[in-house]
Amino acid sequence: MSTVLLAVVAVILCILFRILNVNSQPHKPVIYGRDRNFIENILFIAPFLSEPYTPTRLWGFSGHVQTILHSLIGRVRCPWPIGGRISLILPDRSTLTYDLYEPVGSEREDDVTVAICPGIGNTSESVYIRTYVHYSQCHGYRCAVLNHIGALNSVPVTGARIFSYGHTDDFAYMVDNLLERYPNTKLILVGFSLGGNLISKYLGEDRKRPQNIIGGISICQGYNAIDTMVHLLQWQNFRRFYLYIMTDNYRNIITRHKRMLLSPEMRSRYSLDENMIVSAGTLPDLDEAYSRRVHGFESVTDLYKWSSSAFYLDNIKTPMIFINARDDPIVPEQLLPVAREFVSSHDKAMYLELAHGGHLGFYEGGLVYANPVTWLDRALVGLVGGLLMAHNKCPPKGEALRDDRPAGHDEPDLIKSATIIYRDPLDKTKP
Repeated sequence: MSTVLLAVVAVILCILFRILNVNSQPHKPVIYGRDRNFIENILFIAPFLSEPYTPTRLWGFSGHVQTILHSLIGRVRCPWPIGGRISLILPDRSTLTYDLYEPVGSEREDDVTVAICPGIGNTSESVYIRTYVHYSQCHGYRCAVLNHIGALNSVPVTGARIFSYGHTDDFAYMVDNLLERYPNTKLILVGFSLGGNLISKYLGEDRKRPQNIIGGISICQGYNAIDTMVHLLQWQNFRRFYLYIMTDNYRNIITRHKRMLLSPEMRSRYSLDENMIVSAGTLPDLDEAYSRRVHGFESVTDLYKWSSSAFYLDNIKTPMIFINARDDPIVPEQLLPVAREFVSSHDKAMYLELAHGGHLGFYEGGLVYANPVTWLDRALVGLVGGLLMAHNKCPPKGEALRDDRPAGHDEPDLIKSATIIYRDPLDKTKP
């Protein structure tokens, strides 16, 4: 083999190893929060959250590979959970569906329902949702999965709209219907990506919410749509490529239902131009041509501000857990201080920040082939259990929680091995 060919092979391998980030090592999740008792309850149920997360060795340290595999392939050997589909006709004539899955396996003392809001354009049929639902069912939890309006091919659009980034009423209708069916169940809300933004906004809005809700978990959300879009419009870290894919998927949903969404009556009522919608190259272009008009906003910026959970977080009173990865190519690290600031100034709140995992990937184990159950699937089941334990241990209103351990009791510190940052909300010098 010639020297030139060897040099070319060496360069290719160096680039490949750089992209795959194979020199990285597993790291413990960094846990942010100020409520030690709350974090102890979570880690008591899920102690592995304080242990290093070990991605699949050959490719799992690359946020790009994790993200792309998640979107193209989903989970390894994914089961198909058995459930039933519930259909609701909303006041605006939209048809909303959600899928309901009863628990299997061991019985639980508590009746718990996990209300799931998927990512943008995703449904109960998305592979990562199916895997998590099956794993959650096997641990005794009932699951309900919102199907974003317009995202299912099999369900026609009957109203004048599809889902949006900040419209939480659809999720609220599902929650209310769940409680009609199971009035005594405890509800834990779980949102992925856009779904994380929606459940956070729902919990922070000035609206009436059921007392059955005992906690929320948000995974890989961007918090502020305005700042997120600023980063996605840049080519750095190939973010513009991901923006193109999201734009194409969103546009396909609109055009798939154009008989209803782009009818002559709709085009006249909202001043819609089908050519502008079809030719939109980015989400802001598409939102200018369609979304902000249909939802009644003067500008795309107004739409994004209304949609962003960052402007509603301070009003959240429900126990809340956030998860993000620093190598997420869609939600860059510059957007993560929002979650850190929130948990530093609120009780019963925790933020898990991982070095690796990409956008909703979090594959783990193996050299080439990842484990069938991801770190995220395991973490979510543990976090749901931790939220339930924290809720059950809360004293009645007005009664302080006592520590009945005898003096000198040598109980191990549940969180001493975790990388935890307790923050003073007034101290802006810490990361």
